[in-house]
Amino acid sequence: MNRRDAISRVAWLLGGTIIGAELFVDMACTPRPGKVNDLFNTDQLALLDEIAETILPRTSTPGAKDAKVGAFITMMVEDCYNPEDQRVFMKGLSELDDACKKKHSKTFMECDAKQRTEFLTHLDNEQKQYQKDKKEDAPNHYFTMMKQLTLLGYFTSETGATKALRYVSIPGKYNGCVPYKKGDRAWAT
Repeated sequence: MNRRDAISRVAWLLGGTIIGAELFVDMACTPRPGKVNDLFNTDQLALLDEIAETILPRTSTPGAKDAKVGAFITMMVEDCYNPEDQRVFMKGLSELDDACKKKHSKTFMECDAKQRTEFLTHLDNEQKQYQKDKKEDAPNHYFTMMKQLTLLGYFTSETGATKALRYVSIPGKYNGCVPYKKGDRAWAT
């Protein structure tokens, strides 16, 4: 075999490897229609977005939807929660909609902002009582998880850290005694 043939064959092998890898990645990374990940579908993501937006609505600062908290929650539940907590969370998500139907005769997504706030306030009081009375080995209430993930997702996002909190990208020296003025935002850095 001469050098020219060897280089040609190596080029074909490498080209096939690169094209094959690209094809494999494209096929493996194409989202399934209606699915966000293995646990959540797009309707559940939309529901989580609305729940998070009701907890942290847009005011003079961006809301939870602006920070894409729903997508954060789906990722955290799938990647970081143990199977038992995943079951509690997923069961709670469907229970939330069922309870809303009983209370308002419509789903959470069909309710207006006032009804959503009223419903989540009732649910928050329920989870506080549950957390107070629960046994040590009992799982957390699903709404506790939703609230915690909403707050974590929002305040660790770029939107929450830079728009809702005070943020200095390159802070100077540490000053432990800064005067507080009523209405000042908390520091992100």
